[in-house]
Amino acid sequence: MTVTEGLSWATPLDCGAFTECGVAPLNNRVVGGQDAPQGAWPWQVSLHYQGGHICGGTLINSEWVLTAAHCILSTDTTRWTLYLGRQNQSTSSANSNEVVRSVQTIIVHPNYNNTLYNNDIALMKLSQAVNFTNYIRPVCLASNTSAFYNSTSCWATGWGRIGKDVPLPSPQTLQEVEIPVVGNTQCTCQYRPAEDAVITAQMICAGTAGKGICQGDSGGPLQCKQNSVWVQAGISSFGVPCATANFPEVYARVSEFQTWITDNVNGANIGFVTFTSSGTDSDANFICNTNSAAIIPMPFFSQKPITFSAFIYSVLLSFIFLA
Repeated sequence: MTVTEGLSWATPLDCGAFTECGVAPLNNRVVGGQDAPQGAWPWQVSLHYQGGHICGGTLINSEWVLTAAHCILSTDTTRWTLYLGRQNQSTSSANSNEVVRSVQTIIVHPNYNNTLYNNDIALMKLSQAVNFTNYIRPVCLASNTSAFYNSTSCWATGWGRIGKDVPLPSPQTLQEVEIPVVGNTQCTCQYRPAEDAVITAQMICAGTAGKGICQGDSGGPLQCKQNSVWVQAGISSFGVPCATANFPEVYARVSEFQTWITDNVNGANIGFVTFTSSGTDSDANFICNTNSAAIIPMPFFSQKPITFSAFIYSVLLSFIFLA
């Protein structure tokens, strides 16, 4: 893995004057590596529930964080603490650039389905706005006219497990992985053996064998670069743990929720960007042919579900802190 050294301390910017989304001054991505360089993903947020990391999220302006609906175990805001600019989860490792905020408001999509995980999206309003630095900045969101063709290269980030039942080792540094988008036609075909899974228009798939997300990554971003700007395409939702061949991970498709997000942020400025794909989408000509055995997918946060459909009901009994 490659880590950028010699990073300079960031000078705080006036959040009222700073309107540019999706810009990560410290991100010089190359293929390969596991640990994310400090400041590479300045919109990444760590959601802590009753004292422990449970999910990821993304900063979309100075006051609002986007995450997955299935991460919201409770709308009691006193149980939540959000960490922005965080690099490591270990308490023994310094996080000099991080800012901590409590939560003022939680909004879960009213049509969220905790069986099919459709509309798996939620908003959290910070108790106090943050100032933008090189380590804390908002991501751009894919607009409703965006197109992510099959094989579009994107990156997923989070503090989740590095394999099924394999915790992220100390100091629990933010992880990154480059993965290709998998078109919905192909993804639907590949998930046919997963009897409880239905891939809808509100979802986008990405991943390949040995590269993807895992428990603890839920709510975090699938982000794709267009020119010099990073655009969030998806919100980590569910899959077959972890990075299993022929089963790409599934994300909530951000572009499908532009109206809902806009309607719920009380007039806040959100940077929606149209992501365009060139050429022809190979997914349009994909032919499905699978007879795989049935399997059970599950959401990706720091829990161990008993079954996919019973996950929410069993979560309090099966909670395991990601340590």
